Amino acid sequence: MEYINKESSSLYNCWLNYDKEVTLSDEIKEILKTIQLNEEGIIINTAVKELSRAIKKLIGKTPEIIKDTMLSHIYLGKLKDKTIKLVPGGFSIKKSTLNQKNIIEILGKDENGILNGVFSFIRAIYTGSNINEINIVDNPRNMVRMINHWDNMSGDIERGYAGESIFFKDNHIVENKSRIRDYARLMASVAINGIVINNVNVHKQETKLITDELLPEVKKIADIFRAYGIKLYLSVNFASPMEIGGFLTADPLDFNVRTWWKKTAENIYSYIPDFGGFLVKADSESRPGPFTYGRNHAEGANMLAEALRLFGGIVIWRCFVYNCKLDWRDRSTDRAKAAFDNFKPLDGKFDENVVLQVKNGPVDFQIREPISPLFGALKQTNEFMEFQIAQEYTGQQKHLCYLVPMWKEALDFDTFANGKDSNVSKIVDGSLFKTKYGGVAAVSNIGGSECWTGHPLAQANLYGYGRLIWNTFLSSDEIAREWVKLTFGAEKDVEQIIVDILLESREVYEKYTCPLGVGWMVNPNHHYGPSVEGYEYSPWGTYNYADYKSIGVDRTVATGTGYIGEYEPTVADKFENLATCPEELLLFFHNVLYSYKLKTGKTVIQHIYDTHFEGVEKVDEFINKWETLQNKIDSKIFDLVMEKFQIQKKDSREWRDVVNTYFYRKTGIDDLYKRKIY
Repeated sequence: MEYINKESSSLYNCWLNYDKEVTLSDEIKEILKTIQLNEEGIIINTAVKELSRAIKKLIGKTPEIIKDTMLSHIYLGKLKDKTIKLVPGGFSIKKSTLNQKNIIEILGKDENGILNGVFSFIRAIYTGSNINEINIVDNPRNMVRMINHWDNMSGDIERGYAGESIFFKDNHIVENKSRIRDYARLMASVAINGIVINNVNVHKQETKLITDELLPEVKKIADIFRAYGIKLYLSVNFASPMEIGGFLTADPLDFNVRTWWKKTAENIYSYIPDFGGFLVKADSESRPGPFTYGRNHAEGANMLAEALRLFGGIVIWRCFVYNCKLDWRDRSTDRAKAAFDNFKPLDGKFDENVVLQVKNGPVDFQIREPISPLFGALKQTNEFMEFQIAQEYTGQQKHLCYLVPMWKEALDFDTFANGKDSNVSKIVDGSLFKTKYGGVAAVSNIGGSECWTGHPLAQANLYGYGRLIWNTFLSSDEIAREWVKLTFGAEKDVEQIIVDILLESREVYEKYTCPLGVGWMVNPNHHYGPSVEGYEYSPWGTYNYADYKSIGVDRTVATGTGYIGEYEPTVADKFENLATCPEELLLFFHNVLYSYKLKTGKTVIQHIYDTHFEGVEKVDEFINKWETLQNKIDSKIFDLVMEKFQIQKKDSREWRDVVNTYFYRKTGIDDLYKRKIY
């Protein structure tokens, strides 16, 4: 791994670059000189260290840490005022005056809350908030806020687009863990409190992470995370009793298998007392699971839950389960139905420390999907939302695609599962159905690149994910502005240009790739670049059912796969009716003629032509806007982003030409504006 001067690298420090100039009043500077601290703890120590680090940059000297003072100061501690309602991880920040001395109190419900409060205070300073009037009470909306890494012990990362793993190399855990510590700091700054360090597709070598051979090294990572208020989790192979235990079966109802898992869990907790639990992918894409033994998902998950229950651990069971060998020539076949069909019948049958992790959409992290109908259908089961920060189908961190608007739409969606205002955010945080566990997980987009994410602007997705799941009421614009100010400084024209580019980027990517919610149309396996008929599990023809006269998947109850019927009636009726179906999802739900007219008055085929030309033009606009920032931002960031934009420019033209040519040849319908279609 190349040498990085961490102190001076804006790429490496991301939004925690404290070198930016900030204007503070003399009164605030005086307060910052002293920190009063009367409590001890590993996370409190981290909070003090972080606050001191920022203050040294702000006022040029390290603050004095004392137990008692008559000077103006910052006070760090746990909240004792019972009139202020805080939940675990929550905090309050308030400026007040006592004995003519100015005090800023940063108070947490617990140690995590103190650390979250410190990062919030630093964020407030660097985003230009009026610290003289600061008065914040902030609680997390979701109790579990998790990152899932798809890192393999070989050092490569499945769906990784930013270099090699920071955890593993050459089938070993890395010896130098300084970068893991820096990563923990980054994640703590946006209040992430759980991290799975290995791939859900658990290979032979990763299976050993739960054995005495590798647990001493895993413990060292857990120790680093703990200081930042983060729990470590591990992906496990359901067939581990066979892989490493010497058993001939992994049947979840077998007494010896259950006993093996209990002893394995006990051993893990002997190394890592605050171990979070297991993440499991089972019976999907050839992964082993309970189906082999005629058992269901509840029986498989509950076996693991029993092993973890005594120690307070949870089982996170992914709902990405489908038969990848289906014959797509049969139009009644619909992968979108798979998760619902597998898990809806089991609602209420999972143990209380089992959480089902459900992707935001019913298929696979496409640029536009409806919400998964499992949100709302499961009323007696813990659920996590699963997002993908890694841009597997959205440009793989070569193209700019700010994903926060997509996630915001998913969390705000009203399922009507318990009447109006049954938003997805209320389901995943546990409040709607009063479930014990709630939270959100996302697939990581970081690797060994200097800027962590390969594309510097892809940092906005990592930052934005943490901020949104802490507070789902934040807007995409608010989050983007925070990130830009923290990363680039407070210069207004710089802020506005970058925010504008970010907020347009998802729609722009959608314009030159997949129209009207049809999805896919990418090269098989690696999922990069255009291939209209390229869905890897559809060797018999196009997944989107495009022929010479129509396009789209008929998922209606009346004439199609019946998928729409999985939603609550209010939602289903909206999707079923062509007149009320959101047009951005039209081809996900309906098969329509190319001559079908949209609300704009354009036909579907003309919309396809137009948006693909418009998308390319917008990328050119992004480049022109970015060029105006030269000499206004860090030169390394400027150059690397420009390099990525040139890739996006080339690729967007390929997408435009391949897609438009395909549909022109398929339909024989001319572009109204006689533009060149190859």
